[in-house]
Order: sequence, then C-alpha cells, then structure tokens
Amino acid sequence: QLQLVESGGGLVQPGGSLRLSCAVSGFSIDYYAIGWFRQAPGKEREGVSCISSSGSSTNYADSVEGRFTISRDIAKNTVYLQMNSLKPEDTAVYYCAARPLRFRLCVPLDFGSWGQGTQVTVSS
Repeated sequence: QLQLVESGGGLVQPGGSLRLSCAVSGFSIDYYAIGWFRQAPGKEREGVSCISSSGSSTNYADSVEGRFTISRDIAKNTVYLQMNSLKPEDTAVYYCAARPLRFRLCVPLDFGSWGQGTQVTVSS
C-alpha cells in the first residue's frame, strides 16, 4: 500500500539547480524515515540524504553537504531534495525510499520501500 513516486529529474547544466519530489501515498511520512539515494551506471547505490520521521534529524553525504537540502511538506505528504551547484558527478538515477519510524544509517539496506527513480543528468 505504501507507494513512493519521484519526480523533478531532468537535464541541467553544471552549477544549476533541480528540485526533486517524493510523493508518498498509503501512509503518512510522520511514520517513516525517508531517504534519497542515487545510482550511476556501474556504481553502487549510495545514500544522498535522509530525514527522520519527525523531521528533526537529517543526514547528508559528504559529497553533497552544503549543496543539497532535504525537506518535508506534511500537508502534501511529500519529501523534497533541493539540489544546488550541481556537478557532472551528480549524474545518476535518484530514488526515494522509506523506512518505518527511524533510520540509523542512510544506506540502501536500511530502506525497504522504493520508488521507481528519476534521472538527473548534469552536463553542458
């Protein structure tokens, strides 16, 4: 019943910005930690940013900290990833995922429900 749908990906020039959305249905994000992950061809899926079910705790990969911001809109049951100062190495398929109540580590194995992904390409 829990569903996650990503949107907002696309082609952007280096230094540009994108805002990804993760629309959650079936259950309130109040009860789930939500994570953003990405996977480039030939590379392992990695954690980008995670937010706790309360919204009080966030985590960012070193490679994106200071450039990306995760946020929530409870009324819309949606989690966002604002991506600024994008670099070519940010190019990947971006996924959102959910874990009941709490996350310990922002790693893929800790998250069981996944969206289908949205492509982000950073290129001039």
